[in-house]
Amino acid sequence: MRNAMKPSTAIALRGLVPGVMASGVVAITAVFLNEHYGAPAMLFALLLGLSFKFLSDEGPCGPGIMFSSTNILRIGVALLGFRITTDQVISLGPAALLAIVLAVTLIIFLGLGLARLLKMDWRLGLLTAGSVGICGAAAAMTISALLPKNEDTTRWTLFTIVGVTALSTVAMIGYPILAVSLGLDQQKTGFFLGATIHDVAQVMGAGYAVSDSAGDVAALTKMMRVAMLVPVAFVITIALSGASGGIGKLHKSLPWFVALFAVFAVLNNLVPIPAAVTGWLSSASRWCLIIGIAAMGMRTSFKEVLAIGPRAIAMLCIETVVLAALILGLIGLRLV
Repeated sequence: MRNAMKPSTAIALRGLVPGVMASGVVAITAVFLNEHYGAPAMLFALLLGLSFKFLSDEGPCGPGIMFSSTNILRIGVALLGFRITTDQVISLGPAALLAIVLAVTLIIFLGLGLARLLKMDWRLGLLTAGSVGICGAAAAMTISALLPKNEDTTRWTLFTIVGVTALSTVAMIGYPILAVSLGLDQQKTGFFLGATIHDVAQVMGAGYAVSDSAGDVAALTKMMRVAMLVPVAFVITIALSGASGGIGKLHKSLPWFVALFAVFAVLNNLVPIPAAVTGWLSSASRWCLIIGIAAMGMRTSFKEVLAIGPRAIAMLCIETVVLAALILGLIGLRLV
């Protein structure tokens, strides 16, 4: 049986090569432009990726682009754990954690309320709010798996994934400019970006476009938000199906890259790792993120977003604006 599986595995891996290579070429080009013109490599990767959208629509590159925008990207996020130190965690403080819990809770209730106000299904409200409040597409897919299914569930999930990706792309470009214009320091900028941008990839792109220190804080803040997927999934599971069987579904909700991120962060603080090794891991993480963002750009279509009903788009936009205003308000009040 093992020998029979090897050829199919090899064929599947070969099928990924064209798309991974295409994403890698875009990433290399982005780094070249970054080194020669100074603009952020991740922003170049995203913009270049958008111009090669056709590669993910047809031809042999589709599977590899999908792989790059998911698995390679998540490997890059996991490796960021080696950049996180205990001092950084302590510097965020309990107020930051409480702010994130408050923000996620309020956005979810806002989504349910907006769905009712706009006469839309509560499942769509929960999907959009969970994606905005927690971690974008990953939250949408997780919450979708927990919801009662009907003929619209798949369409709503697709809309949410495309919508939060598009809004995250806009936020990745606009939020750093907003943070600078408001005079936020590096730590507050990182917290704002990590606490407001939906998808992990765009958080990294925005954070490290500002500076390495802002990027590290943004990454840690985002991981704290992603971890909120576990209690949210637990509550949804219990609310929909009762206490029985809830834990069985819950253990599947934590993304593997978040678990690895935590493990690597612990290792970085408990085990003496040579500086050369951490430098190599940091470089590997950066390249994985740039490749992943390039691939995500290749998969993004703004036409698909515009084709969705205006009420659903309005709901996503309102949730996004309210989340940003809430976090800025907390920062302005010096509560975080």
